[in-house]
Amino acid sequence: MRQPGSNEAVLIDPGAEPDRVLEALNRWGAIPVAILLTHAHLDHIGGVAGVLDRFPVPLYLHDEDRPLYDNAAQQALMFGLEMRQPPPPDHLLVHGQELDLAGVRLEVRFAPGHSPGHVVFVGSGLALVGDCVFAGSIGRTDLPGGSAPTLLTSIRDQILSLPPETSLLTGHGPATTVAIEAASNPFLRDTSWAT
Repeated sequence: MRQPGSNEAVLIDPGAEPDRVLEALNRWGAIPVAILLTHAHLDHIGGVAGVLDRFPVPLYLHDEDRPLYDNAAQQALMFGLEMRQPPPPDHLLVHGQELDLAGVRLEVRFAPGHSPGHVVFVGSGLALVGDCVFAGSIGRTDLPGGSAPTLLTSIRDQILSLPPETSLLTGHGPATTVAIEAASNPFLRDTSWAT
């Protein structure tokens, strides 16, 4: 994310292919000032070490996802993959925290369920929701620390409570809106069983 006219950017969840991220930053003429992580699953943090090699910027993560993050290399081996263990985060995110980075103001909302320390970043008219909710679906809850009732509660309280026109930028797939997901997402139509 970045403000129009500025080359400073905030990098959120640099994925698992640092070369592609660095190539995109170069193409856009963007220089990151921070890396924010919605959560610590491999497909969201695999590129952290490579990006930090080129841009040694502060890294932000919620403390509840530290066990996943601190064991990322071992996590990768469980899936038959290899990755460099990323360095420890510089800052721990907390619910309600306001971040002002590269001229971008974001509110941190704690939204566990997909992972124990998942957060959502809410800005002006948009929310970066990681793997909480997707267009027509929700994040998986079968990985360690996942919980379907907790995820549904997080979605209801931290995402569906946003204005209906809020754009939801998801960790995978197309963007959507609060209104669309509230009206048509089959996983969210009846959340009465969520705690």
